[in-house]
Amino acid sequence: MSELVRYQYLQPKRGSRYQQLAVNGRIRAEILYRETVGTEALSPAQVAKEYNLPVEAVLEAIHYCENNRELLDAERAREQATIEARGFDRWPHAPQTPGPAQ
Repeated sequence: MSELVRYQYLQPKRGSRYQQLAVNGRIRAEILYRETVGTEALSPAQVAKEYNLPVEAVLEAIHYCENNRELLDAERAREQATIEARGFDRWPHAPQTPGPAQ
């Protein structure tokens, strides 16, 4: 049985097609989380300063994303499928890929 977590800063984003929560209903949790991972990761304090948020809001976003990977993966897959179905993954909406060298 999973534990119900209550967040102070995270809530659904009104009118959004995403199910994931957003800080103060504005900034998707995954946006903040992605700033804290990878080769050019920022600290939670740096992300909070960049987005003018309390550090606790960024820490909630990190916790949420780490504990809801399946939802985030499903939303990314759905978004990618929509992009491909609408042709937005091809020129002129996306960069042209170079053809074979001649």
